[in-house]
Amino acid sequence: MFRKILSALGMGAAQSPPDPRHGPAFRHAASGPGQIKPYRDESCNFIYNLLFCDDLKFFEYPDPSPPVTALFAERPDAAALRKIANDKAAYDSRHRALAFNRLREMGEPVPARLLLGTILEVPVRGGLDTLAAFEDGDVRYINHIEKMSIFVGRGHPLDAQVDALLAASKAVVDQIGPWTEARLPPPPADEVRMTFLVSDGLYFGQGPYQALAGDPLGGAVLNAGTALLMAITDHQQPA
Repeated sequence: MFRKILSALGMGAAQSPPDPRHGPAFRHAASGPGQIKPYRDESCNFIYNLLFCDDLKFFEYPDPSPPVTALFAERPDAAALRKIANDKAAYDSRHRALAFNRLREMGEPVPARLLLGTILEVPVRGGLDTLAAFEDGDVRYINHIEKMSIFVGRGHPLDAQVDALLAASKAVVDQIGPWTEARLPPPPADEVRMTFLVSDGLYFGQGPYQALAGDPLGGAVLNAGTALLMAITDHQQPA
């Protein structure tokens, strides 16, 4: 369905030989620092890498206020990190993910399977469509011609679609687990990837579109992603 809506919008899927490193259906996602550049436009690459919350340097900014300063401290305070990680009313989902990452680096316990966001990657016409939705309501969409749409926080027209995608994603997260290797480049042209931003790491499902669409869990995520994409096209807010 996800690819059907792309085709309906004039976004046919790219074709290239399959990558033998990638198998079908669900697998664990890899995580780790390092910038991946699927786009020609560096601003698109920057936004793309921010989605995965696996490299702290992308989030550094001048004069952060406490307790956000704990994220960037050489020797962070665990209590300050827990304040960020656990307070979803005060901190956005990606800062919370960063706090969970730092706690794990310190050997501190973190809750398992707490879903903070979902990122869908679909190769299209030699480019990449990337759709991300976060627990705080934020939505980021980068299409294969490198145009971006951004919706911030709650109260925008996409709230119901965001919640549906996260609910479908949680059902997948409950069945798989995290991995700690370096994050992979985008999927090859004949596959689709769904990455889940979770308190205990990145998880993902990847495989040929038909294999994921035919899986009850994967199909639910793709259908919810399609509904969100359709809502974005109906309420376009170009960045």
